[in-house]
Amino acid sequence: MKPIIDAHIHLDLYEAAEIEEIMAGLENAQCTDVISVSYHLDSCRINLQLAETYHQVRPAFGFHPEQELPSDHEISQLFSWMENHAEDMVAVGEVGLPYYMRMEQGAGFSLQGYMELLEEFIKGAKRWNKPIVLHAVYDDAPAACDLLEKHGVKKAHFHWFKGDAPTTERIAENGWFISVTPDVLYEQEIRGLVQRYPLKQMMVETDGPWRFEGIFSGKMTHPRMIHQSVDQISSIKGCPPEAVYQTLYANTKEFYRLNGR
Repeated sequence: MKPIIDAHIHLDLYEAAEIEEIMAGLENAQCTDVISVSYHLDSCRINLQLAETYHQVRPAFGFHPEQELPSDHEISQLFSWMENHAEDMVAVGEVGLPYYMRMEQGAGFSLQGYMELLEEFIKGAKRWNKPIVLHAVYDDAPAACDLLEKHGVKKAHFHWFKGDAPTTERIAENGWFISVTPDVLYEQEIRGLVQRYPLKQMMVETDGPWRFEGIFSGKMTHPRMIHQSVDQISSIKGCPPEAVYQTLYANTKEFYRLNGR
């Protein structure tokens, strides 16, 4: 095995015993860092505590879009807290647009408030000089691209990206990154994305505690699963595994500015 980094995990959403198990197994898995993204303000606080406890945890702070919008007061509290802890985060995230919730709720769903909140996070990322981690898939991805281009964002990470070919090309042409989960072993959609997307703009993630199917069915999601993802990416790309490991690892270290560790 070669060194890996889990570029996107919700470590704070695991049970306490599971967190201990994951962190105890990182060295054996050769996982040097995990980027633990946040769901809301309480999640941000927990991720900061985890980062203070475990040197491998690199926290990102934000508000996951697949939930009801926070009140103005809650937004103000979150941004104030992030401002005070800007030096503690490696990125703004997870932020974005609520595609799955919008599909569930139907035509009456209003995206406007989510667009406005995402733009505020983009402005914050620019102000704090941080990368931004995005949940923006399918029909919502072009709208996110519009906002990123409007504000001249250079460092954007579309985690577990799914979308059409023109949007995929647009993301690549802007120099933005995507990350690949273990479902690359069994989802043709993701395998096709890996085939098309430049390796030099790719990372790997688990999005744990989200659980996977196939050979991972019934198993707790752990960063060690990334090794199977890398093997699959190597096969799809027709590149030697050593080169793929090296590129993915270097991509993530550079994107999240982990080289000083």
